[in-house]
Amino acid sequence: MTAIVEMRNIQKHFGHVIALAGVSFDIRPGECHCLLGDNGAGKSTFIKIMSGVYRPSDGEVLVEGTPTLFQSPRDAMAAGIATVYQDLAMIPLMSVSRNFWMGREPERGIWPFKTFDTARADEITVAEMRKMGINLRGPDQAVGTLSGGERQTVAIARAVYFGAKVLILDEPTSALGVRQTANVLSTIDRVRKQGIGVVFITHNVRHALAVGDRFTVLNRGQTLGTAERGTVDAAALQDMMAGGQELALLESSLGGTI
Repeated sequence: MTAIVEMRNIQKHFGHVIALAGVSFDIRPGECHCLLGDNGAGKSTFIKIMSGVYRPSDGEVLVEGTPTLFQSPRDAMAAGIATVYQDLAMIPLMSVSRNFWMGREPERGIWPFKTFDTARADEITVAEMRKMGINLRGPDQAVGTLSGGERQTVAIARAVYFGAKVLILDEPTSALGVRQTANVLSTIDRVRKQGIGVVFITHNVRHALAVGDRFTVLNRGQTLGTAERGTVDAAALQDMMAGGQELALLESSLGGTI
């Protein structure tokens, strides 16, 4: 199966600092490819290259087999790559519907008398949220009244509705409780079943194993290989993330408690 997006030997330098030193990664339709790494491993730099925020210092990005150089995040969005960041970029006091359509509001009437088509926007918002397993009290419900997991779902539903082929999720479960985390993981599964490629960036191995099809570990700006589901366990992934040797030394110094 052809990858939707493939990144080959990506390098990124900030002056003398090497943030990425030859990272390769690809995402196929209908799969969840987990990118695992500890803080400072290079995950944020990597997604910023994939989403068009940064340009790579070296290496190439292929979209459906065609070499592509994104000049801006708008180029990446036009290619069907949507990113849901940790901070979500939502306005808590505005309604779910208004947040869902922000910047892309449906209009009715003719210029210069065009107005926001509230009825259509509300109807689509409620329908799309229901597809993701969230039943709103109403489309005018304020985003600030939703749980963290439900807000993540609003952002994911918005990206899917506007035609995402690849969905990049930056630590979507990092600040959530158990139930909210379960909601987000089930949303990822729903999205994957629609044929969308999901890049799930996390440092939580258990969350990755719950929904991932493939797992790539990033450590100090380099990939330590990619494993298929069923060929690797939590302990092995954790070991690769932490740098096996360092973890072994720490474990021995603490008397084998890790």
